[in-house]
Amino acid sequence: MKALRRFTVRAHLPARLAALEPLSTNLRWSWHPETQDLFGRIDPALWTRVRHDPIRMLGEVSPARLDELAIDGDFVAELDRLERDLDTYLGQPRWYQNQQAKGADLAGGIAYFSMEFGVSEVLPNYSGGLGILAGDHLKAASDLGVPLIAVGLLYRSGYFRQSLTADGWQAEHYPALDPQGLPLRLLTEPGSGAPVLLRVAMPGNRVLRARVWIAQVGRVPLLLLDSDIAENDPELRGVTDRLYGGDQDHRIKQEILAGIGGVRAVRAYTHSLGLADPEVFHMNEGHAGFLGVERIRELITGSGLDFESALAAVRAGTVFTTHTPVPAGIDRFPVDLVRHYFGGVHGENESALLPGLTVDRIIDLGRENDPSVFNMAHMGLRLGQRANGVSKLHGIVSREMFNGLWPGFDADEVPIGSVTNGVHAPTWAAREWMDLARRAVGPELVEEARGWERLQEIAPTDLWSTRNTLREQLVQEVRRRVRASWLERGATDAELGWVSGVFDPEVLTVGFARRVPTYKRLTLMLRDPGRLRAMLLDPERPVQLVVAGKSHPADEGGKALIQQVVRFADDPEVRHRIVFLPDYDMSMARYLYWGCDVWLNNPLRPLEACGTSGMKSALNGGLNLSIRDGWWDEMFDGENGWAIPTADGVTDEVRRDDLEAGAMYELLERSVLPKFYDRDADGVPARWVQMVRHTLQHLGPKVLASRMVRDYVVDYYAPAARSARVAVADGFAAARQVAEYRGRVEAAWPDVRVVQVDSSGLPDTPVIGAALSLRAYLRLGGLAVSEVTVQAVLGRVGADEELTDVVTVPMRHAGSDELGELFVADTSVPLSGSVGYTVRVLPHHPLLASDAEPALVAEPHL
Repeated sequence: MKALRRFTVRAHLPARLAALEPLSTNLRWSWHPETQDLFGRIDPALWTRVRHDPIRMLGEVSPARLDELAIDGDFVAELDRLERDLDTYLGQPRWYQNQQAKGADLAGGIAYFSMEFGVSEVLPNYSGGLGILAGDHLKAASDLGVPLIAVGLLYRSGYFRQSLTADGWQAEHYPALDPQGLPLRLLTEPGSGAPVLLRVAMPGNRVLRARVWIAQVGRVPLLLLDSDIAENDPELRGVTDRLYGGDQDHRIKQEILAGIGGVRAVRAYTHSLGLADPEVFHMNEGHAGFLGVERIRELITGSGLDFESALAAVRAGTVFTTHTPVPAGIDRFPVDLVRHYFGGVHGENESALLPGLTVDRIIDLGRENDPSVFNMAHMGLRLGQRANGVSKLHGIVSREMFNGLWPGFDADEVPIGSVTNGVHAPTWAAREWMDLARRAVGPELVEEARGWERLQEIAPTDLWSTRNTLREQLVQEVRRRVRASWLERGATDAELGWVSGVFDPEVLTVGFARRVPTYKRLTLMLRDPGRLRAMLLDPERPVQLVVAGKSHPADEGGKALIQQVVRFADDPEVRHRIVFLPDYDMSMARYLYWGCDVWLNNPLRPLEACGTSGMKSALNGGLNLSIRDGWWDEMFDGENGWAIPTADGVTDEVRRDDLEAGAMYELLERSVLPKFYDRDADGVPARWVQMVRHTLQHLGPKVLASRMVRDYVVDYYAPAARSARVAVADGFAAARQVAEYRGRVEAAWPDVRVVQVDSSGLPDTPVIGAALSLRAYLRLGGLAVSEVTVQAVLGRVGADEELTDVVTVPMRHAGSDELGELFVADTSVPLSGSVGYTVRVLPHHPLLASDAEPALVAEPHL
């Protein structure tokens, strides 16, 4: 018979082993090998069986074994040492506190919202890159001492577990997760100890209730909201059932809970500990965008602000990060659905969910050209005074994609910057590399993932030996997983003798593992099956290929791509050289990053926002073979891997795939394989090892999550915190001032005009550097001269009269007469060829992040 429900009972720890409790519940163990080793010593066989999960370990270990360990002097001494080490890690000043001690003006606290967090495989609250990135962000923030509070949802079935059917089709399984069996604790009320219960109004006088679980990620608390409680009706209990499951109605309820409930969870958490509220709120994608309207509601109902002043105050302290390079990747809801959840009582315009706000105001935040659609990314950009993409190329793509929100501005002027993603070295680098790094740079720097470039000092023989060791580990893991997968597909042990010959620890190993949307082109490697087969079976210089990835359960096309790879890999002739491993997760990913010699990435450029799997491979001495997209576009230098040429401009998708697949095969055959197999007298591939050394030295410091988080701290969090402090000071005087200014500017802007522009000074045949004087008369519609910026814009002129390669020159006020306000500029001609100029006017206020922020510009219509 089946259990009605499940729960986890942990063993009663002897008093002398009490420290195992905090060591198991703080997820720092997931990137701290010594703590993992301690749990492994409890029962090595059980540790393997519970898949290196300390909570399960303590739930299943026998009391007799614990009693033995309580009187084991060596074990107890190591336990005491690790307890002290954790206490030191949690309490001592880190990089952030040291910067503050030096006088740096940093944020007092940051709330970081994401729909998924990939911290550890024991907490399966992630599906792919977005979640893994968020998990790495938390770990690096912890290592650096950044005062972060993270917020998300606890999914009772996580994403899904993947297996294959006999014919190679993806099958999904949704295991029920027991929060008591996870490294979580409930957020409770001070004094009473009762669980905190959040309430969010729903249509029909219903209330969505959620409790809050806390996962402690080193120094960072991760608050996870859970609706699966008895106080909710069955439909509302299911709001947090699955990650990225359900229809749009289900999805908007999740995002309302994440945003609005998430803010309330942060308030409850800081109140329970007597902490100050965060100064900065960071939206990791638009999913949690409703956090902004909840904060506006707080200011309207709690501080008496009007909507515009509250919006100004909220914007000042909000950061928005976009992760998608295509509009199709953005959450968009029917406006009628938004009205349903935020609508008023009896048709009134005031929101029942957010008293003090009108439904029209909320909808206006997410408006796009189609008035029937509500766009979560647009709302994020309107609520966040600072915004960024996740690589330099993605910043460019984002500025182009969202250019429509700033009409009249060129794409490169759109106020969206970039912070290139990074990865957490202690999580993703093999222990062998971490041990070498500790010897090279010292344990303290390694803990903050600094000094990685010193690995290039290691002898070539040691580098090559490490790579061979890690490849051997991968081969053993591949064989284990291939056997398990075939058994799950219906094979018997008697049929699987061939599995012991799958992969060869001496053969060049290429890895391709990621989610399976169409643009990532899982099957590009199969474009010419005969050519691939020849490389796999080459008697002198063979290649072996490990493939993994999950397709969204609703993506039948993605599942068909997986089946295509599986059927190719099932062929007895090549199955020892190519495998598809089902159920790609963090535990599998580590072996792939550690052991693969080459990491393959062939997306359709420029549709990869960043992509971090290749970064993890690089940390382990892997070389990237990739389309120049995402992070690789800015970090490829010709010595750290290979760039697959792209067929940009070819609109025929079939032809483009053929061309780029051919280029990939060519690189493998003519460059990758020869470098790997060309050995010196010591059996070392000297040219290959030199590329590994170069990768460690030059890519190592750039791909780290510690670098990424420092960039956020300095370039986004600190400026946002300063803006937020100014906005709220003196009873929100600055926020009211900005709101009043923006209202006046928007009202006056239709009357702002450039009425006349004159130039002088150019000779008959000007050359580069020739002097040019410009005079412009403006009508400012009642605005003061100090409330605008006037610019001369010079650039090359094309056939369509559009300016390119522009140079912007500020113009100064030089008086007034009957024509209007006179602005002048003296400059030099910056370009040769067909050159032109124009003059434009932008709003200006010292409390705006940039003059482009209001998305208003006036140009001459002469």
